[in-house]
Formats: sequence, C-alpha cells, structure tokens
Amino acid sequence: MNRYPRNMQGYGPNPPAANWPNNAKIAVQFVVNYEEGGENCTLHGDGQSEAFLSEVVGAANWPNQRHWNMESMYEYGARAGFWRVHRLFTEHDIPVTVYGVATALARSPHQVAAMQSADWEIASHGLKWIEYKDFDKEAEASHLAEAIRIHTEVTGERPRGWYTGRCSAHTVDIVSEEGGFAYCSDTYDDDLPYWRTHAGRDQLIIPYTLDANDMRFASAQGFNSGDQFFTYLKDSFDALYREGENGAPKMMTIGLHCRLIGRPGRIESLRKFVEYAKSKADVWFARRIDIAEHWIENHPPMTQDIVPSELDLDTFVQNYGGIFEHSPWIAEGAHRLELGPAHDTAIGLHSALCRVFRAASEDQRLGVLKAHPDLAGKLAAAKQLTAESTAEQASAGLDALTDEERETFQALNSEYTTKFGFPFIIAVKGLSKDDILTAFKTRIHNSRDAELATACKQVERIALLRLTDILP
Repeated sequence: MNRYPRNMQGYGPNPPAANWPNNAKIAVQFVVNYEEGGENCTLHGDGQSEAFLSEVVGAANWPNQRHWNMESMYEYGARAGFWRVHRLFTEHDIPVTVYGVATALARSPHQVAAMQSADWEIASHGLKWIEYKDFDKEAEASHLAEAIRIHTEVTGERPRGWYTGRCSAHTVDIVSEEGGFAYCSDTYDDDLPYWRTHAGRDQLIIPYTLDANDMRFASAQGFNSGDQFFTYLKDSFDALYREGENGAPKMMTIGLHCRLIGRPGRIESLRKFVEYAKSKADVWFARRIDIAEHWIENHPPMTQDIVPSELDLDTFVQNYGGIFEHSPWIAEGAHRLELGPAHDTAIGLHSALCRVFRAASEDQRLGVLKAHPDLAGKLAAAKQLTAESTAEQASAGLDALTDEERETFQALNSEYTTKFGFPFIIAVKGLSKDDILTAFKTRIHNSRDAELATACKQVERIALLRLTDILP
C-alpha cells in the first residue's frame, strides 16, 4: 500500500479545549537547555569540536582538534549564564523545565543542585549534545539508555521527559518504544500536546519551539538585539492569549540557552517578557511535566475503531465500497492512492474517493449516476434500495408520500431521465419533500452539461454525508 506517514491533519480547525488549571487563557512554559559540557569536544571522545549555537555564527567543526574559543563560549553558559538565568526565574517564582544533557549534568553538580532546590523539572536532553541524524537506530537507542542511566545517577530520579534536539528520524519511535517517558518533545508541529501511536503504545508529544527561542541570537537569520527577542515573545504571547480569550487556549514555549540568553546584553529582554506575561491575568506558568500530567488526566488518548489508511484492500472496499452508490471501483482506486493520517477522517477519505470519481471518464461517472435510484421510485416501493438510500429518502419523508405526491415524483422522474439519461440526484439529508420538489422542478430546465455537473456535485455531497455518519 502507498501510505504517507506524516500527519498533516493534526487537530484541524477545532482543537480541543485545553482546560488549563483555573481556566487559564494560556500556558507559558520556559525551557532552559543545559548543554554546556556535553557538546562536541575531543575531550569527550568526539572526533571534532563543536560548531553549533555559539557567538561564532557560521562556525565550522575542527576535526580532531580542540576549539579553545568555542569551549570557552560554552563554559560561559555554565559559569555565568546559568546563574543569571537562575536568579531571574527564582526571583519571579517561575517554574522551569531543564533539558539536561546527561554528560553535561554530570559535569555540573552545583548547577544541578540549584535546579533541584528551585524545584525545576530536569528532563533528558540526551546523552551528548551531538548530531544523531546519521546514527543507526540501535546505536541511538544505546545512547538513550545510557542517558537515562547517567541522568538517574546524577539527579536521583529517572527523567520523565525527553528531547534530543539534534535528532534522527528514529528518535520519537525510540522514545516511545522505551516506554518510560511521560512525554517527548522532538517535534515542532503544534501549539498543543497530542498523542502519537507507535508500536501499540500511545506516546504523549509536547511540541517544542525554535522560533520563540534564543538560538536565533546565534543564527544567520535571527535576533540582533534583545528588543527584537522581547518583541517576538510579546507578539507570540499576545496572539495566543487572544485565542485563549476566544475559547481556544494554547501553550507557549520559550527555549533558552545559558550561554546565549545568559549574556548581560540579552537577559533584560527575557526579564521584560517575564514581567509582561506576569502582568496578565489567567496565565498558567508551568513545567512541561505539569502540562503532561494535565493532558494525561484531561485528554487521554482516544482510539479510533477503524482507521481507513491502515485497512487492507478487501476490508477497505467492504467498508467504503458503497459510499458511491453501487460503485466499489471508486473505493478500490482510492485505496491505491497515497493515503495517510489526514485521510482517516470523513473529509480526508472523501477527498481520496472524489479524486478517483473526478479522474474517471464521463462514461464511468455516468455509470455512478445511473446506479442511483429514482426518488420515491419503483425500487423504493419494492424496498430494494440500499440501506443508505433507504435511510436518506426516509429522512426527507419520501417513504410517506400521499398518492398525489407519489404520482408527481414519478412523473418528474420519467421526464428528467428521458431528458438527461440519468436519474435526478440530490443529497436529501436536511431537506423536506417540498424542498426536493422545488429543486426538481428548477433543475429539470437546466442544460445537460449543467445538470451533469450538478448531479456529480450532489453525488459527492451524498458521499460526504455518508462518511460523516461513520468517521470522525
């Protein structure tokens, strides 16, 4: 089967009500990435120096050499930047999540003690602050296990949250398969947590951010000054806060690095934002583990009984072969398309089925039209309609016509079919028999081309209504 694994659907236009504690309009979450001492360095057994996220924009790795300047920039984060950030958040009583690289934490016992004294969550940021894109799955899983071991030794507790950052295509699967994490944050695809199913396990995902992130002080297209950083955070907060006021609360994550935001010329922008956010009512400042626990309790995973994109051909056709009346070939064609999570809803699967119908020849589409029964016709009288058609016609009262109404429908059916070569088709759900008669008497005067196009649109609408009855 041609299946597309990426989920482009998400929550769609109607995200769930987050129901943050105390009816907060926004959840604000600060992450302090603690990487200093875990970066690429020949002292750490790596084959090169670090080149990522420093004051040297565009730096290159130095193979088999120490980069003294780079090392000292990272050391600034541990020696000075961390304490400046720590003072700011503890002064304002703001809870924090630390993404701690295990080897970096092991080299910073005083900083770890300060994190724990402040009741900060210490989540895992991997074994080392290195690139994992070229690791095979087994080697990366080995690093994950070692990160858990060291993290547990250093902090006294195993981590409940995970974020690799410089991850591979396997990372989220590996975290899910390990099975011990309340959440994983190696995605950037939403403003709310969500559940991802892998290998029979539902893993909570709490997306991270690279836009409301001080790393843009160290990127080619980024922030040149603290004012830009503050303005971006404020605008992000204001947009999400407004959505919360309109009944759709979201989560705002701010990503920080001690060696970047911890510089004197930048820390004041963070202070200004903290004070601005605290000045607003109905703001929930939370650690990521707090958000995870809230989501697990209030929004547990929901299992969809039938997932169209995962069905084999026979089961797919059995379930959806009648969506287009007596035309299972449309479902067969849809099953051959590139389906994915976005097609597991009524709208999504309707899109796939309609692609096949629209791509068909006119003769094939006429065959679909002719497969539809007359309204209140002989098949209905003989109770030979499909279950779907029976229910649809009954919903409009077509099963309870007077003799005069029945004669009117039969006369119109005969005239319409003689003129156009296919039966009159209309999506009757939500219509009365008078509505249907009015449309009938109007459309019978259309040209054949216009009526063919209208009938095809009505067939597609009937299909959507049928799918809406059985799929999310």
